[in-house]
Amino acid sequence: MLLCQVTFAQEKKVFDTYNYGQDGIEYIVKSKKSTVIVSTFNAKLNIRQEIAQKIYLLYAENKLESDKVYTIIGDEANVTGNCIIKKKDTLTSIEFFYEKVDWKSGLTELYRNPNNPIISTAIADSD
Repeated sequence: MLLCQVTFAQEKKVFDTYNYGQDGIEYIVKSKKSTVIVSTFNAKLNIRQEIAQKIYLLYAENKLESDKVYTIIGDEANVTGNCIIKKKDTLTSIEFFYEKVDWKSGLTELYRNPNNPIISTAIADSD
């Protein structure tokens, strides 16, 4: 009976919102021909570096397009967000906006802009 309770307790999903996060340049890759800058917005502090590196790897494999929503699989959490790619000459800027963080512990955090308290129903309803 105890084993059943523990199993069901681990499967329960908990939702929460947050309206804070880290914004900034997380990853820069320079080559002879170009420079790629990965910036994240509304990021969670302890996973932002790993997620930025994975975003760059997707870009390097030509698997990333601008103005699309992606889920980035991380070690501690999976992050869903919108990606915007801007190019000018040899500079490429990749901006990734966190919208949802699915922690491996079962907690799901949805970003809520403090200036616009409505949460995207597409993101909230995707579970």
